[in-house]
Amino acid sequence: MSDVPRCTVVIPTYNRSDLLRHSLESLTRQRMPADEFEVVVVDDGSCDDTADVAASFQSRLNLRYHYQSDEGFRAAAARNIGIADARAPICVFADDGVMLHADNLIQHVASHEATPGPTAVLPYLYGFSGDDTNIEVVTERLDLDDIDASIERMQAKRECRDIRELFYDRYGEDLTRVPAPWQIFWTANVSADTRQLRAVGSFDEKFRTWGGEDIDLGYRLHRAGARFVLNRQAKAVHVPHAKPFDELMKSATQNYRYMAEKYGTALMRLLAELPPKRFLDFNELATAAT
Repeated sequence: MSDVPRCTVVIPTYNRSDLLRHSLESLTRQRMPADEFEVVVVDDGSCDDTADVAASFQSRLNLRYHYQSDEGFRAAAARNIGIADARAPICVFADDGVMLHADNLIQHVASHEATPGPTAVLPYLYGFSGDDTNIEVVTERLDLDDIDASIERMQAKRECRDIRELFYDRYGEDLTRVPAPWQIFWTANVSADTRQLRAVGSFDEKFRTWGGEDIDLGYRLHRAGARFVLNRQAKAVHVPHAKPFDELMKSATQNYRYMAEKYGTALMRLLAELPPKRFLDFNELATAAT
């Protein structure tokens, strides 16, 4: 086993052992050798069989499991445990319920190695729609026993596309050309330099409801000089599961207001005031404001 792994995969989880199992299973199929990466699962107080599921993969993955007591939504704190425990120079974040293509980790690391200076890598996440509109078609297309083939079919048919495709259609794929690439730094599956994550203070643990803690971190990484890179070959798929979309949007909007107060910048005030339906307008408005 290598002394220092090439990347650390950080997975926060809470009472979703079945989804966690899918994510860990996809990690056992990575083309990156198992001794070149490590996995840190951080349990945010589950009362199901999450601990047993994590333990069942320890013979196949270099996996460490941490548990923090259930004190409400503490995804930021969970991810910070993973960052603090990471031994690799790169942290790859993945949500439970995200299954990684076999090339995913290799591609994340390749983008970091090819980019000078600190880097934040955005993958391509099939089935990631932001709401429940495509659950049926993703479920229909998804073979949990052959994720790579499922993703490649979606890619060939241009189905179940990442919602951020709308962003790329409008602004292009060179994220250095937009003022706020951190707007789409979503921890369903992204990666960043471990050293820089720690230097900017990791996730803000004052986020105690869903939404915003990832782009808040992305904002600080960007201000600290991270270059944001899209890698379409770092593919993954979002296993369908229903979410209370309207409720989550309200939570995110409240968290954006917290960010506006926290930073006191015109850019963050603009984000806090922008209606969710005008999400795609943000970088255009930010360009005009700078």
